[in-house]
Amino acid sequence: MEHRLLGTTGMAVSELCCGTMSFGDVADERTSASLYRRSREAGVDFFDCANVYSAGRAEEILGSLVASERNRVVITTKVGFPVGSDPNDRGLSRRHILASVEASLRRLRTDRVEILFVHTFDPSTPIDETLRALDLVVRQGKALYIGVSNWAAWQIATALGISRREALAAFSCVQPMYSLVKRQAEVEILPLARAEGLGVISYSPLGGGLLSGKYGAERRPEHGRLVENRMYAARYREKAYYAAAETFAALARELGVHPVTLAVAWVKAHPAMTAPIVGARNVEQLEPSLAAADFAMTDELYARVASLGPTPPPATDRTEEQKGVAYKGSAEKYK
Repeated sequence: MEHRLLGTTGMAVSELCCGTMSFGDVADERTSASLYRRSREAGVDFFDCANVYSAGRAEEILGSLVASERNRVVITTKVGFPVGSDPNDRGLSRRHILASVEASLRRLRTDRVEILFVHTFDPSTPIDETLRALDLVVRQGKALYIGVSNWAAWQIATALGISRREALAAFSCVQPMYSLVKRQAEVEILPLARAEGLGVISYSPLGGGLLSGKYGAERRPEHGRLVENRMYAARYREKAYYAAAETFAALARELGVHPVTLAVAWVKAHPAMTAPIVGARNVEQLEPSLAAADFAMTDELYARVASLGPTPPPATDRTEEQKGVAYKGSAEKYK
């Protein structure tokens, strides 16, 4: 397992990050411990968590697992989504951020997290209010760095500008959704990350399981997240995604590689990527994701895989330029 620097932080992390969303949910405490041990054996020292995973139980389990080697691992958690029924048990206000951090640290049994992510955008709270609260958390040493997930590129760029202007702690890492079938991050978020020196740890490299080899244009398994979870079923409802999954699985068979390994390796090969987040219900399911660390992704194969998924239009929507079509004639036509 190789290590990569996380943006400009100077902090090195494993090239795969273990996601803990299953901890305390589809993976009980014993299974979670097995997932943690297997990840560590493979060289993973980077673990992503959130206060809403299993209603806080994931943080508790992760906290107990890292206790004996806390200084040898890098952990994250998140704030933003609802954690209770009270109107203030959500969002990115100073009140909620500070209260959530304290609760997360108690559950994680640690004095700090390496990265605190804002988990969602809060339209009710000004960005500068959120940034001042996060700056306080960093100054208190309760988070070493701050990151952002599920924000648009313009929101991230606005936040970076405010942080510079006001000399506040700035986002060091982004966590976008990214897979062969969900490539919107390529349009602006990943280019922004490269331009600003931000680390990138993307989630859902398997498209919610769509790229696991179990799905096709007319094929569905009896069980699975896309079958049983309404949110994921809605997120991946487009027929084109399933057609892409079928051709992708056929390519994996042609190459003699597990489709999960190929899917994770393709995400990992993006030049902006620090570490894809991989997760599983059990150790058997985790193995092909871990194998992506040793998979040799060539430029030719990367392009071949990319051709199987839907490519998003460029930020300017000038798709003719994306296809290499140049204008000819007078300057007036360049509009």
